Amino acid sequence: MRKWATGITVVTAAVDGQRHGMTVSSFTSVSLEPPLVLIALWRESRTHGLVERAGHFGVSILARGQEEISNRFAGRDVEDADRFAGLATAALVTGAPLLEGSLAWFDCRIVQTIPAGTHTVFLAEVVAARAFDDGAPLLYFDRQYRSLV
Repeated sequence: MRKWATGITVVTAAVDGQRHGMTVSSFTSVSLEPPLVLIALWRESRTHGLVERAGHFGVSILARGQEEISNRFAGRDVEDADRFAGLATAALVTGAPLLEGSLAWFDCRIVQTIPAGTHTVFLAEVVAARAFDDGAPLLYFDRQYRSLV
């Protein structure tokens, strides 16, 4: 799979005063009408548990230059550390934290869950979105960060 070039997102959730997130490349658009996306999360991850409990999640599409954020949310730091420490966040409708400085945000409500091997596929309706005009995407290919520019 390392030969598949992907964009990099951070998927986040907040419930009962807890918030967490993880770097995810398994994100895709499914439908424009209604607006649907899907993510796949490892069932044993902390983020999976929060997304499942919350019934919603946020997606921040990372921009070139956000490699440190990608690494942080990929768990290259201590798993129990506050991954949001020192980062500016915002929220749209559901309250899921979204990362400032990203290229775009999606605020999503889960409409279906599908067990898939070690992961769960979460199909969700986009209830709010915001795109920002400046910047290039952060890409990942062959175990390295890349960019279009």
